[in-house]
Amino acid sequence: MYLLKKKCVPCEGGAEPLTKGEAIDYMAEVPGWSLSEDIKKISKEYKFKDFIGAINFVERVADVAEMEDHHPDIHIHYNKVLLELWTHAIGGLSENDFIVAAKVDAMK
Repeated sequence: MYLLKKKCVPCEGGAEPLTKGEAIDYMAEVPGWSLSEDIKKISKEYKFKDFIGAINFVERVADVAEMEDHHPDIHIHYNKVLLELWTHAIGGLSENDFIVAAKVDAMK
């Protein structure tokens, strides 16, 4: 998976978000992730045995996010973790979102 070899690059406001076609192409690289109807976010829910499993996962996600300097929105519901990725500076998706998604999935 080529996204695992990439590094997030800083994204400044004013850059254009991915088009619908570009986002759909990237979705093939991150199986199990969902694309929002407005094409502005991707998300995935992970389920664990218990709360501690969920928290341990969140800590590993935080490590990936810090290394890439690109941070997901994280929602914890006891043993479930919902990750949402989007590039806040541009109000939509960038390649960075898919890089982080791929790296989170690869850490299992």
